Amino acid sequence: MVCALLPQVLHAQAAGRIVGSVTAISGSSITVKSDAGAETQIAIASDATLKRLEPGQKDLSAAPAIQLSDLAVGDRVLVRLDPAAPTPTASMVIAMKKADVAQAHQKDAEAWQHGVAGLVKKVDPSSGDITVGTGAGPTAKSVNIKTTSSTRLLRYAPESVNFADAKAAPIADIQPGDQIRARGTKNADGTEIAADEVVSGTFRNIAGTISSIDPAGSALTVKDLGTKKQVTIHFGADVQMRRIPEHMAQMLAAHLKGMGPAAGNPNGNGAPPAGAASQGAPNAGPGGRWTGQGGGAGMGADPQRMLAMAPSIKLTDLAKGQAVMVVATSGANDVKAVTLLAGVEPLLEAPAASDLLSNWSMGGGGGAEAAAGTP
Repeated sequence: MVCALLPQVLHAQAAGRIVGSVTAISGSSITVKSDAGAETQIAIASDATLKRLEPGQKDLSAAPAIQLSDLAVGDRVLVRLDPAAPTPTASMVIAMKKADVAQAHQKDAEAWQHGVAGLVKKVDPSSGDITVGTGAGPTAKSVNIKTTSSTRLLRYAPESVNFADAKAAPIADIQPGDQIRARGTKNADGTEIAADEVVSGTFRNIAGTISSIDPAGSALTVKDLGTKKQVTIHFGADVQMRRIPEHMAQMLAAHLKGMGPAAGNPNGNGAPPAGAASQGAPNAGPGGRWTGQGGGAGMGADPQRMLAMAPSIKLTDLAKGQAVMVVATSGANDVKAVTLLAGVEPLLEAPAASDLLSNWSMGGGGGAEAAAGTP
């Protein structure tokens, strides 16, 4: 598949090569913006090898040859540089069309969306099996993730759930309590998935009320309802912060309490309130119905999709006494935020509210970023 090959071919930046996107073409040279953000003008030698990576292609030796004129702005490229040249000169260019990159993004997003996300319960390195608790409330269940030597195993960086920061790691690095997401082929009842790719990480879930806010220091203090202790949470520029609308929080809380998919919904059909489907909800199905991770109707929806509907906020939009759910780096009293969800007061009254964090906090893992860091 395209996305399985991209990380091997078009992702890893190394000495003597540049990986990025074409931003300009002039004569016999191209300008490439690397994944690190630097732009480099590269001459294409007359004897340079140029190849096109086609969707689904896994063998570069079978990739068709192309001409410089076949390249276009926006194409994703790996450029191997000639070490003997005094200025950046390409000896090989491996390209993927911009449209094919977008297609790869879409396929990857769908694959992760229909995968499994949750908290690790048990790991058996000898068999390659990982038992995961997924869902929340009435939808909570255990799923067995089956890995083999061909499964791509990745670990998130300690302070990031950005897929591009994830690194290859053995199954032995996965521990009970870790957050995990897998994609692959599920069995008929969804209790097992033969994983093509797995990404995991160790993070702390915090649910509580804000005790104080320090906008100047980009931090806030929260009383963790689980430990009953104060935790100082620091916020970087890349933290994802959302506020869930009240009606959505009430509907999800009703679901977690086992009151049924239509609880809190006057329509009584599992559909969102009027106007919700027009907010660009990625989980809106035919007729505006909300679909669950397995495609069924009702409020068994993937919390990551729910989060995608919520508006972004800033630290200054929060206030003392408000309830928040936070995914943060591991630590006792001083941590760094990865994601924050506000407007969760109704959810904290639900017994399974803490299980939500294991789902929505890692939803970005793979989705649009899984195509090897493609922009």
